[in-house]
Amino acid sequence: MSLMKPSWVTTSGSPVSQSPRVFRQSSVGSGEMAKLTQLIDNEVFWAYATYTTIVLLKMMLMSPVTAYFRITRKAFANPEDTASLGKGESAKKFLRTDPDVERVRRGHLNDLENIVPFLGIGLLYTLCGPELSSALLHFRIFAGSRILHTFAYLIPLPQPSRGLSWAVGYVVTISMAYQVLKTALYL
Repeated sequence: MSLMKPSWVTTSGSPVSQSPRVFRQSSVGSGEMAKLTQLIDNEVFWAYATYTTIVLLKMMLMSPVTAYFRITRKAFANPEDTASLGKGESAKKFLRTDPDVERVRRGHLNDLENIVPFLGIGLLYTLCGPELSSALLHFRIFAGSRILHTFAYLIPLPQPSRGLSWAVGYVVTISMAYQVLKTALYL
């Protein structure tokens, strides 16, 4: 069984310079961590950074969407949030749950459960030296699936649209994790 190294590493263990944004020549040997300058020059890393930013911004957008639904539905979780709506017993009626607010919150929670693992596994995947085309495919499918999942949750679209969009993103993360294990542990 032959040991596979990432495609950007030569037999001597030094990264190959393929384009201005890919790794520069360096003295990184086998088993050593790549230098930050190597990571910054890596096209796969920039693809990861781009799609990570997209999904993080999408996840951050869920907070104002939740606030919008809380305000328009007058459904608040904390007594201090109702201060502008009255005092005492009149304000307490706004301390309630609303199905629309809870739906947005569940979508946001689902983002946390799926985007956070993508961040860590995606970074490790980037460090394993995948082909740019393969990495872009993984990152684009994940970002698209999370955006579709949000629309499926908020509109709501009929099932199985939400379930399928979740599953596609999950499979992408598992695929990247497998590639990391395959590269790091030579599976």
